Amino acid sequence: MSMLKGAPWLVAHRSMLPINQPLKISLYGKDYVIWQDSTGQISSLSNVCPHMGAMLSEGWCNVQADGSSNVVCPFHALEFDHNGCTILPGTKQKTSPQLESLELMIQGDFIWSYGNCEPKIPIPDVLDKIAQEYEFIGATADTSVETDLRSMLRIMHDYNHQNGTHRDLFEITEVRFEKFTDNGYHSEAFYDMPTAPKTWWQKLKQPNQLIIPDLIKAHLENYFPFLVILHGSSPLGKIAQCNLFVPESLTKTRIYILLFGEISNPLAKLLKNQFLGLNKVVVEQDSDILSKIYADAPKKIRLNNEVGIDWVDRNFVNWQK
Repeated sequence: MSMLKGAPWLVAHRSMLPINQPLKISLYGKDYVIWQDSTGQISSLSNVCPHMGAMLSEGWCNVQADGSSNVVCPFHALEFDHNGCTILPGTKQKTSPQLESLELMIQGDFIWSYGNCEPKIPIPDVLDKIAQEYEFIGATADTSVETDLRSMLRIMHDYNHQNGTHRDLFEITEVRFEKFTDNGYHSEAFYDMPTAPKTWWQKLKQPNQLIIPDLIKAHLENYFPFLVILHGSSPLGKIAQCNLFVPESLTKTRIYILLFGEISNPLAKLLKNQFLGLNKVVVEQDSDILSKIYADAPKKIRLNNEVGIDWVDRNFVNWQK
């Protein structure tokens, strides 16, 4: 298994960081505390207090006169600034950095990190372009899944599992695969998925169905290994559903979704929470099936349209070269 060191990972969107509230994130087997102060500065340090190992993310922030803030350990109330320095009780002298910083690259509202590793590929500008073109609807489905990164990416590029894993949600009648373009660490997939017809009464009983079109025209834009964008459109408007992946450890992968939309129908504005809720259910269903797979089982059967899985496997091999 590999966590693909040298890739950029979107560890958070600014909207996910409440002001002066420390949160825990994990990357490459290490835990970090991350927080945003009232000036907009975002900091991240090792989550392990160097005194007795308490989780700094369980503490709080102490606001300074200039609007910046320090993270405070919940055990003995030691304060650490954004460099990891503290002032020990009985002294007035600030120490040298006591905590490892997580290097962040902040582009607008997008918070990237290479996990303090040497970059192997650049950060793409696709999310910046989406943010300029679309309205930000929200973040949803932030989940740590007990699976390795490769297994997570394989299910995200499995274009056949809608009829099984998501059968009750979408009721896909068939998958009409059109095209897959492979450009190394970037690819695109195009396919259509008709859904079972439903009456308006059925849709009103299940509000999620109001935002699922009769024909799902899927255009997936893929950036290995950290991002899958579903570009979609319906009478309610256009969406860009950005699925993000972060390798928390060899056996745990974080997934979350940033949803952007160009909403042309007034009804769609009332259904924002339905869009977010639908995506949350999809991630829950994917997480559930990943917990019920024998990952090392030999593969004796091959289905049509597994080109996306092949792309993932090939790039994992190429990454190690």
